[in-house]
Amino acid sequence: MNSQPRVPLIRLENVSKVFVQAGEERVVLQGLTAEIARGEFVSIRGRSGSGKSTLLNLLAGIDLPTSGDVCVADACVSRMGASERSRFRRDMIGFVFQFFHLIPTLTVLENVRLPAELAGQPVGVATSASRAVLDEVGLLARAAEFPDRLSGGEQQRVAIARALLRDPPLVLADEPTGNLDRQSGERIMELLTRLARGQRKTLLVVTHSRRIALLADRHLILEDGLLVPDTDLTAGAA
Repeated sequence: MNSQPRVPLIRLENVSKVFVQAGEERVVLQGLTAEIARGEFVSIRGRSGSGKSTLLNLLAGIDLPTSGDVCVADACVSRMGASERSRFRRDMIGFVFQFFHLIPTLTVLENVRLPAELAGQPVGVATSASRAVLDEVGLLARAAEFPDRLSGGEQQRVAIARALLRDPPLVLADEPTGNLDRQSGERIMELLTRLARGQRKTLLVVTHSRRIALLADRHLILEDGLLVPDTDLTAGAA
């Protein structure tokens, strides 16, 4: 039995998010309270429109809650100003999206290196780090090619390399296999899981896939504005 204490990386305290559309309020999150430990891999499922992507945006400081606190690594993101949230996102978050968001006019290496360059890292240092992380995802030999020469699975591997480049403690993956066929998706999740666990990163994966969600250490579902145990998966895994 693992006797190591669970140290939270993420704390959500009474978090609510309300959008106003056409003069009407739409409550997406309401009074959500949860903790996620350092190094934990958590899956989050939920119907379309339940607020899964909104939750990731709050954790990354892309959006702010209507009320409550969103804290990551002892920093309350929800109380930061815009520039501070931008620095937080740069240093603390690796984001993997369903759509790869690679820049078509940049090579694979240049796409991976770009966040480090934007953060002011010297080009030589950024290039060395980018080559190392491309080697980890098995794409160093494709470093000089452009994204349109890669398969969908290869492009997602480039996106994972870019997300991990600056060694963020928290990786947020929003439907990372949603734009891939099943076989490619499973390979991507195997890679992402291996890298995250090997580097002791906290990994949150939003997915509709039961198969993908079952890879996680803990399974949650977002319903009625709250995060609750995904009992369907828990029962299935028992």
